[in-house]
Amino acid sequence: MRNTALAEHCAVRTRYPVLARAILAGASAQIRNMATVGGNLLQRTRCAYFYDTDGSRCNKRAPGAGCDASEGFNRYHAILGASALCVATHPSDMCVALAALDATVHLRGKDGARTLPFIDLHRLPGDHPDIDTVLEPGELITAIELPPLPFAANSTYRKVRDRASYAFAVVSVAAALELDGRLIKDVRIALGGVAHKPWRALKAEAALRGGPANEQAYRNAAITELADARPLRDNGFKVELATRVLVAVLGDIAGAGE
Repeated sequence: MRNTALAEHCAVRTRYPVLARAILAGASAQIRNMATVGGNLLQRTRCAYFYDTDGSRCNKRAPGAGCDASEGFNRYHAILGASALCVATHPSDMCVALAALDATVHLRGKDGARTLPFIDLHRLPGDHPDIDTVLEPGELITAIELPPLPFAANSTYRKVRDRASYAFAVVSVAAALELDGRLIKDVRIALGGVAHKPWRALKAEAALRGGPANEQAYRNAAITELADARPLRDNGFKVELATRVLVAVLGDIAGAGE
């Protein structure tokens, strides 16, 4: 399926608006018209040093070569889950929404079919940043399944970027919220632009469930999630930016869900 067709599908727009908005925030209309769902999942990285094949060292492109991004211009790079070998971030907007929605990936390979949670599809860099996913050689993505999550209808995606069109996320947030009066009954959150993979904010979710739906609770949850952040020289601002965007997104959808 093409990305544009998915974003325009009536069921997606009404039941999973966070997914439709994430797709429409990505790339240009021309690219969305040609890009596929499976291809979007298998994008590699947005790191400029990865693409500079003539003069930059990159462990993802050439294992053991080194990582020039670690000490180079790293404004756009990871603050969570990085390793000494790679600090690149995952480029997809759609994948952030899928991570928040508890999607399941259906795969088929030489040994038959299998499924896995979407949040387990992509790897953190660790000692092997050249390996992006847990797919086996020859394995294909055949489908993405979204669970019947009723409160996913009360969801949104916000992308902060350097320019309004055709730019990767500096920070992004996908979130869905279920309220019981002014208490948070359930919540789903994922962050983009901060890690080597779409970052499911499980600590923030746990901090919010059962608590009040207010700005201080949102900020405390964000601080809890980002406590392990390890900013680089140029991207320390991402910690506060991610906090502010998460607070704003939860505030917006809490208001819409009342």
